[in-house]
Amino acid sequence: MRSPDPLSPRGRFITIDGPDGGGKTTQAERLAAHLRDGGEVVLVTREPGGTWLGERVRDIVLARTAASDSEPDPLADALLFNAARRQLVRDVIRPALAGGTTVVCARFADSTLAYQGAGSGVPMTTLRMLADAATDGLRPDVTVILDLPVEAGLARKAPGDITRFEADLDVDFHRRVRDAFLAIAASEPDRVVVVDATPGLDAVTAAVVAAVDGSAVSPR
Repeated sequence: MRSPDPLSPRGRFITIDGPDGGGKTTQAERLAAHLRDGGEVVLVTREPGGTWLGERVRDIVLARTAASDSEPDPLADALLFNAARRQLVRDVIRPALAGGTTVVCARFADSTLAYQGAGSGVPMTTLRMLADAATDGLRPDVTVILDLPVEAGLARKAPGDITRFEADLDVDFHRRVRDAFLAIAASEPDRVVVVDATPGLDAVTAAVVAAVDGSAVSPR
């Protein structure tokens, strides 16, 4: 990572989020390619991940459990996700933004609100407190929610990509998650844009690009 240039404007922070099966990683890469074509320096990362610690946390929190294992506690999940988030923000996202680089991140704090909050019942006040501590208040400038029906999203998951959240949790859990993402979008229309993720890949990319290009939000 290059050293931040104090004369560079702060880069944009864009997140791609939403329920399972929406194609977040693919659309993050496609959006980054579009932005680079327009002359922006872009870094793509993901949650959990993006750092040594984050990738180790990813291995832990997404691993499928055995029948003999106890069910992971949702607050423990939230703590792990925020530990990975803290490292990613400190080591990757903030330095890149400070140097004028646009950061595109697949998932961010909205996912913890949706999955551990609405999905699993951890109080939202607790989750927001954890997120504020992990990020020092950093919020995305633009968030694109890739939305699709729960059944369609789960059906898109390849066998090798199925995590314990798809394997161990029922459809009602995933419906609560989807509803939470839509509620976040409704409550923050200045930041969040919902894109229908059910059409073909190119159509979704076009909608994501239009949402980001059409945003007049300045870096926070």
